[in-house]
Amino acid sequence: MRILSGIQPTGRFHWGNYFGAIQQYIALQGDKEKAFYFIANLHALTTVRDPERMRQNVYDAALDLLGLGLDPEKATLFVQSDVPEVSQLTWLIMTVTPMGLLERCHAYKEKKARGLTADTGLFAYPVLMAADILIYDSNIVPVGEDQMQHIEVARDIAGSFNYLFGNVFVLPKGKVLDSSAKVPGTDGEKMSKSYGNTIECFEDLKVQRKKIMRITTDSRPMEESKDPEIDHLFQLYSNFATDSQREEMAALYRRGGFGYGQIKKELADVAEAYFADARKRREEFAAQPELVREILAQGAARARQKAAEVLLRAEIACGIK
Repeated sequence: MRILSGIQPTGRFHWGNYFGAIQQYIALQGDKEKAFYFIANLHALTTVRDPERMRQNVYDAALDLLGLGLDPEKATLFVQSDVPEVSQLTWLIMTVTPMGLLERCHAYKEKKARGLTADTGLFAYPVLMAADILIYDSNIVPVGEDQMQHIEVARDIAGSFNYLFGNVFVLPKGKVLDSSAKVPGTDGEKMSKSYGNTIECFEDLKVQRKKIMRITTDSRPMEESKDPEIDHLFQLYSNFATDSQREEMAALYRRGGFGYGQIKKELADVAEAYFADARKRREEFAAQPELVREILAQGAARARQKAAEVLLRAEIACGIK
């Protein structure tokens, strides 16, 4: 059974990325032949158009993932574009993909509805994603609930190809990531780069603390009792805290008699402690750029070996080899 997932290098990873996905990817690793994780720079080309920024984002993504606990002895980490077989397979499966299937995909529909220009890259994005999945004989693909449609698209495309040319592709299954972690941004809305409300996992601690101290709060009096379950500061704190810390903080909320500045300072402290080991690991990898490049190169070689096998199977099936 092979697990596959990718993450776009559109900027530095933030708390929402970590608790919403990366933490769960790391929990699923265990065998580098069975856990494939890639940095999706081809997908990122739909939004990142600065070549230097792209290169830096990819390198930072590798450092961040390694720092956060992705172990190259337990998982295969590679850069998407280092496996050119993916782009070759994309064309093969594009020839059996109905236009209507892509026109129904969320990202394309949303851009059109907002009156924005949707280029061919965005339109064909689900086909490239399908190639990412199918080329490694992936069985399980962990994704957010909003990405499940793309897994169904991959299954539809694989089914069409298999119907026309024989049993070529494994039909993947999506695994919806646990969405119970609530990660609001500095404005109380969902943490997202597009909202400009993120707190990065590895940004300078002084900058991070200033961001935390500027988190939007309500104007209720200090002495008033507050419901912790509907408070975004408490939700953020809960992601980092131990069970006993969480219970103690919830009791403080219900009791009242505190200021939000106190909660922000405790959030900053618990977040700093939570990522302390990861920050140290990242610094160690950053001091060894050749090692990082070697990890990515070895990962790409392992991924290409499997990709070449599946691509050849598809090429023979449809008659171009």
